Amino acid sequence: MPDGPPHGHLSTDDLSTADVDVQIAALDHQSRLPGIPRLRAWSVAVLGLKPGERVLDIGSGTGELARILAEAVGETGEAIGLDPNEGMRAEAARRARHARFVAGDAYALPFPDSSLDAITCERVFQHLTEPDKAAAEIARVLRPGGRVVITDTDWATAIIHPGDPDIARVVIEAMRGGIVNPFAARRLPGHLIRAGLTVDDTGSHALIQSAAAATGPLVKMLGRMAVDRGVIDAQRCERFLEDLAAGAGSGDFHMSVTMFAVLAHK
Repeated sequence: MPDGPPHGHLSTDDLSTADVDVQIAALDHQSRLPGIPRLRAWSVAVLGLKPGERVLDIGSGTGELARILAEAVGETGEAIGLDPNEGMRAEAARRARHARFVAGDAYALPFPDSSLDAITCERVFQHLTEPDKAAAEIARVLRPGGRVVITDTDWATAIIHPGDPDIARVVIEAMRGGIVNPFAARRLPGHLIRAGLTVDDTGSHALIQSAAAATGPLVKMLGRMAVDRGVIDAQRCERFLEDLAAGAGSGDFHMSVTMFAVLAHK
């Protein structure tokens, strides 16, 4: 379930080449889950992008969303991706040739006041220690009437089944403890309203893992995190992992977390 290293967080400029490769693989895996393309399609639709508009994707990662935005605004418009990591920007430019990618972070957008028609920001706020500051920056660079869709995860919605519910709870809590702003999604409307924007709509979609996740590295990592933090012992963790694998084998497996997208305008 975790998104991997934050693709819009301030610290990604320190990632090594190997780290960037791991992050790219994690983002690619997430993008193949049905929930993300469905929520992206909703986001682009409600933004109502028009040819000739100027749109920014904050925390552009591999450039997949920037590519969609570039198609929406056409040759007369401009799609820009912003990411602090040079290696990630290079990969994004390779994939999305009709968008351009610039260095920067969510706290200091390198654009003049009222210079953008629309903004997207996906899975960045959960990694921010000052989300109100980022929301204020978004409001600053949007032109009057400009639109923004911010998409993020509420980790309180995480579900792991089957297995001992008490162990599932502590495994999820251990995972959530490693995220700076784990309840980011539920707080998005408040951040945007405090920034002076008007909230218009909200969409949501569950990010559902396949049965293969039951025996994959992600679940094992979550188990190790819980053991390392002393919330369960190794024996109980192993039994929990065995229950998940058995559930996957019989078709009784579910692992998901819900993402929310909030549309607002200036």
